[in-house]
Amino acid sequence: MSTPDEKISRRSVLKAGAALVPTTALRPRPWRRQNPGPHVVVIGAGAFGGWTALNLLRRGARVTLCDTWGPGHSRASSGGESRVIRHTYNERIYVDWVIRSLDLWRENQQRWGRALYHEAGVLWMVQDDETYETTALTHLDAAGVAYERLSDAELATRWPQINPEGIRWAIYEPEAGYLLARRGCEAVRDAFVAEGGEYRQVACVGADTGAGEMRSVGLSDGSTLAVDAYVFACGPWLGYFFADLLGPLITTSRQEVYYFGTPARVTDFNDGTLPVWIDSGGRFWYGIPGAERRGFKMADDQHGGTVDPTTQDRQLSAAGIRRAREYLEFRFPGMRGAPLIEGRVCQYENSPDGHFIIDRHPLAANAWIVGGGSGHGYKHGPALGEYTAGLILDDGETEAMFSLARFA
Repeated sequence: MSTPDEKISRRSVLKAGAALVPTTALRPRPWRRQNPGPHVVVIGAGAFGGWTALNLLRRGARVTLCDTWGPGHSRASSGGESRVIRHTYNERIYVDWVIRSLDLWRENQQRWGRALYHEAGVLWMVQDDETYETTALTHLDAAGVAYERLSDAELATRWPQINPEGIRWAIYEPEAGYLLARRGCEAVRDAFVAEGGEYRQVACVGADTGAGEMRSVGLSDGSTLAVDAYVFACGPWLGYFFADLLGPLITTSRQEVYYFGTPARVTDFNDGTLPVWIDSGGRFWYGIPGAERRGFKMADDQHGGTVDPTTQDRQLSAAGIRRAREYLEFRFPGMRGAPLIEGRVCQYENSPDGHFIIDRHPLAANAWIVGGGSGHGYKHGPALGEYTAGLILDDGETEAMFSLARFA
């Protein structure tokens, strides 16, 4: 994973140009899989890179996984303690990927003996504009996802600790919940190594490309890797590493997360009593009650200012704390006066339309770009890893909604 102040070599992909030319015109003949399979290097050990590396390995590839600061580190988009996992999406592919990802989270956490998924339920509260939610319900019905549609009165009866003012109706998913983010990244890396993968904690500092393919990457320890295929899943650093190509397409926004202390001897705001919740009105607040005993987590999904993921100041802002407390005391009156006991500043790595980017580099057909998590990518890691590994090993073509060509 590169950092903004690290130089890219003169023959690097940054000098190759940013024109989004058709990949078919530049694609060399597909390499043949040989025992023990092609050698693939994956740059970035977050949710996208880690699961892609593990799936490549399980399909017979030889894989080297690299990360500058380690899986789930404090600067990563996949860092932090927890992430929401829910099926409520207005695009069917994301609903299907959540179904598949949940199956894989459950299967692998049992295999690894590590509890990473908590089935706490997810409550999605709807205010004025219900276009997104009504479309989502058609996909949930078609996919057979379990949910309840609740009126404002039913919501208030079931969870009286919520002030229902402004809420018209809600979607409750009993089989959704939250994931442990940092621990999940570590678990995937550990499984990858245990199953025969090579992990190296180094930064990628350059790439050599030409004649339609990538020849090698340089690493911060002075070594070079020349392999069959390359995957760049380095989150917000994608825009720095491929500045000409992705600089305009990956925007890193500052996001603040708050943990408030719950009242003593009161369980109303704990995991198991109150589900994970999302309020789709206004600034789009969401929260995870009592996750891993860290308090009442809540965050504002609205994009903050553009930041450098390596150097940004990660202290909470006074304005952000004030907004969070105002919302908390309005929607959850029993939390009035609750102390702020912890906070985090992280980031989203946003694509222009909020959809992922999973595609070949237009000037190097054996190099893949995987990113644009846009604040909702973590939950999809297992399914996305399967999908990306299949594209690489089967010489596939990505979905149009994930392609770079959509920005041309």
